[in-house]
Amino acid sequence: MEVSIDFTKSAQENANSYYQNAKKYHKKSEGAAKAIVQMEGKLNLIESEPEPEAEKTKTMHLQKREWYEKFHWFFTSRGLLTIGGRDAQQNELLNSKYFEEKDLFFHADIFGASVVILKDGVAAIEEEKAEVAAFAASYSSAWKKMLVSVDVYAMRRDQISKSTNKGSLGQGSFLMKGEREWYRNVPLGIAMYIKDGKLNTVPLKTAERQKPSDAKVVILRQGSMIKSDAAKSISKMLGYENTDDIIQQMPAGTFEISLA
Repeated sequence: MEVSIDFTKSAQENANSYYQNAKKYHKKSEGAAKAIVQMEGKLNLIESEPEPEAEKTKTMHLQKREWYEKFHWFFTSRGLLTIGGRDAQQNELLNSKYFEEKDLFFHADIFGASVVILKDGVAAIEEEKAEVAAFAASYSSAWKKMLVSVDVYAMRRDQISKSTNKGSLGQGSFLMKGEREWYRNVPLGIAMYIKDGKLNTVPLKTAERQKPSDAKVVILRQGSMIKSDAAKSISKMLGYENTDDIIQQMPAGTFEISLA
């Protein structure tokens, strides 16, 4: 240990100087120890506090996603899964991979529309098929073109093909044969609400029949609000922070939104 001595001071003065410094450093060490104890107490308090609602919401948004959530989707009022393509590539995927013998294929009678598959649709009642037709109408270019309604048709698996005598068709195009089941003048409009932490996007009639009794419901119709602004408003109305998720589930076009 090195000791510095001030030769301008006497031995007693040097000793007194060391004594005063020692007292000062001892007080500082006591203060540091107290600060550490206080900090530990604050950290323990923070760890014991309940998780804020906003954090709970974020956690819910990170929960495991089901395979069908990469598409447009909803469950009919009787519980049948409906999935729709978000673009031409997904339309192709739905037809090639997810459209099975017991399903029904729905499509708005307009250029530019989502392929919508009603799983186990051949056993569906008319009420459910009308819900799916409304879903297909809303996820079509009719929304962007500001059409009030559009015709929708349904077909079975054996009526839809990807090939002709001249070869295969392009992406998103299908060969159809036989009689179609028509739904005429189907109005456009969807609803959004939160159920079990997930954002549900459903036709208006479906929302009336199956929404949780305590859930807020936002109605989306055609209007003048751009998609990003509408998504922010919906986020605030529903208390759902994931605006990207909201945007992905909205049709292409502009909007008018309101609480049901």
